[in-house]
Amino acid sequence: MNKKTKSFGILFLGISFFGFAQQQIDSTTVEQLNEVVVTDSRFTLKRENSGKMVIKISNQEIERNQGRTISELINTKSGIEINGSRSVEGQNLGNFIRGGNNRQVLVLIDGIQVNDPSTVANDFDLRLLDLNTVESIEIIKGAASTLYGNAAATAVINITTKKASKDQISGSFLTVVGTNQPQDDLNYDVSSFTNNVSVSGSIEKFNYLASFANRYVDGMSAAKTMDPEKDMFSRFNTRVKLGYESNKVFSVNAFVSYDKLKTDIDGYPAPLYAFADTNDSYISKQKRVGVSPKFSYNNGSFQFNAAYTELNRETISDFGSVHKAKSYIVDAYNKYVFDDMFYTIVGINYGDYKSQFSEERRFTNTDPFLNLVYISDFGLNLNAGGRLNNHSEYGSHFVYSLNPSYTVDLQQGYIKVFGSYGTSFIAPNLSELFGYFGANPNLEPEENRTIESGLEFNSKSGVRLSGVYYNRKETNTIVYTTGYVNADEDARVHGVEVEGEFDLAQDLSVVTNYTFTEFKDGYRLRIPKHKVNVGLGYDCSKNTYASLQYQFVDSRMDIGNVKLDAFSTIDFYFSMKIIKNKIKLFTSVTNVLNEDYFEIYDYTTKGRNVNLGLHIKL
Repeated sequence: MNKKTKSFGILFLGISFFGFAQQQIDSTTVEQLNEVVVTDSRFTLKRENSGKMVIKISNQEIERNQGRTISELINTKSGIEINGSRSVEGQNLGNFIRGGNNRQVLVLIDGIQVNDPSTVANDFDLRLLDLNTVESIEIIKGAASTLYGNAAATAVINITTKKASKDQISGSFLTVVGTNQPQDDLNYDVSSFTNNVSVSGSIEKFNYLASFANRYVDGMSAAKTMDPEKDMFSRFNTRVKLGYESNKVFSVNAFVSYDKLKTDIDGYPAPLYAFADTNDSYISKQKRVGVSPKFSYNNGSFQFNAAYTELNRETISDFGSVHKAKSYIVDAYNKYVFDDMFYTIVGINYGDYKSQFSEERRFTNTDPFLNLVYISDFGLNLNAGGRLNNHSEYGSHFVYSLNPSYTVDLQQGYIKVFGSYGTSFIAPNLSELFGYFGANPNLEPEENRTIESGLEFNSKSGVRLSGVYYNRKETNTIVYTTGYVNADEDARVHGVEVEGEFDLAQDLSVVTNYTFTEFKDGYRLRIPKHKVNVGLGYDCSKNTYASLQYQFVDSRMDIGNVKLDAFSTIDFYFSMKIIKNKIKLFTSVTNVLNEDYFEIYDYTTKGRNVNLGLHIKL
């Protein structure tokens, strides 16, 4: 984009920090000091005792972003670029976190790893999930293989689904209708429909939750052509959760879920093999079932998580393919608290992954791990651990992490300095080893090393500021040339992430972040060097809320050495609760200024769109 766009982004960020200098603090509105994190240690720790940059997306924030997708919400956070989230609904997503890609990000749902062994990246498709079924999201950035194993190199995204109501029976109904239009065709036809229905409750020692969701979107073409054909997207989600808690000693939760998406796609038809508006389509189905018993005792607990996943994907095109995959995951660990200062986790993770190509292919991993947490009474905190990856194809690899931090109590808050050194192991996926396109059974596993250091200030008056510098090195990076190969040279990326949360005045808050990403060695597509997010939220009254979300994305390089211009977008949201807060009406306008830009070269990008929603709680 031009200098005017970039200047506007810098000016907007500057205004927000100037407001911080002039702030009038309302000490009752912010709860950062009481915020707890789980993902970076598997213990419930106060934020001041955590030595990692953990992003916590609360249930309140999710409810104030109804109408969005999971990828759109996560894309507003520091260090993260979810490429494809601004394009046609069915667009493949690139999870570019700290200069990495999909294969370096691990997704958990209710603490259980989810992935697809048949995909090139062995990743999880966030398009399959409905944001309205989610209670909260924690994102830990940086190397986390010690606790979570293979692929946890740049981030772990831990998604917690909604819990059952404490009442005997309660219900929730959500519907959102809206437009879905590109920048050059603002017809404002209603072409986006989202619905979610759930019933839950608790009866003595039992609890239950059943939910159904669907999303249908039409109105845009993936290919940006003169006379585009609309590409439809549809998704269905069903989920049932059952729980039983006999006493404080034993509890068990079980779930079953089915998710399906179907989307029209555009491709490269024969004989031209050039990107065009085609009638191709893509279908993905996921079945999951799992159980999680937990035994608690005086000084700790034993947790057992087991899940089975079955995935089926089909691409219907001139180069169509069918993929079938299965995975069995068992994660068992024991938490033990020696005293208020010393915590330990000892566990083992087992995964069995299968995928059907010309014949069924399979690999397993069996990983014992140990993690220690020390919290002193004089400010020093230490999180350290190790894991032995035992891979059926690649033998044993040891990964480890060391994460010290030091907290200074300011009575009205704290200042924390932290650092970490961690290694990660990423095994080639079945598709890269044995798949249909470019397979190479001689691939070596990728190894990552991440160093980071940072500073955080958090006050009871409602201010949190943090900044972190990281340096990540990739060895044996798997790349695609005429097939999959290990890169001859190491890739190195470093960056800076700055976050701020504060009140400009009573009921007026600002959340802002800045990300700098630079490759010292190696090369990546579609990753901006600079990115800014600024969110301005205002509680107009007890039952009304309004927000503006600004985002600036720097220029990027795309396939064919094409430079994509920088761009800025502004989104608006407003909600109002009525009838004893049982009914909420809300509206949102995305890309308010109808910014014209490419997110992916030659692919259509969303223009100004309007959503109207209704949420009823019974």
